[in-house]
Amino acid sequence: MSLEKVLSIAGKPGLYKMIAQTRGGFVAESLLDGKKMSVGIHHNVSILSEIAIYTLTEEKPLREVLNLIKEKESGQQSAVSHKDSKDKLEEYFFEILPDYDEERVYVSDIKKIIQWYNLLQKNDLLDFEAKPESETEVEKEAVTTEEEE
Repeated sequence: MSLEKVLSIAGKPGLYKMIAQTRGGFVAESLLDGKKMSVGIHHNVSILSEIAIYTLTEEKPLREVLNLIKEKESGQQSAVSHKDSKDKLEEYFFEILPDYDEERVYVSDIKKIIQWYNLLQKNDLLDFEAKPESETEVEKEAVTTEEEE
């Protein structure tokens, strides 16, 4: 599953999987307990594929950061918990992403990333790779061909 379908909803715990779109928003399923809920367009929703982490040189997409954690942990749960001390969390995140911007990436952000990683790992949703460029180009060609007809 790609990160385009995984959501974080402000004020709600955990992550959600988008199931269907409705006129006034969409239906989402919690990755914590599997309960479905209707989410209106007025909710503050973040799509995980659009989140990036500040580094000293650029912004690194969340997908890449989660893949770095996955490589370090060999696909298992993270070695630290989101409830660990500030120093332990910062040390762990520095091992994952040595050039992260310590002034703009707060401990609360690190806690969320670790919590999200563990939740995605628990639900076996860590196999999110970006589409290869060739696949995207084929899709564009197919759309162009359909439009010409």
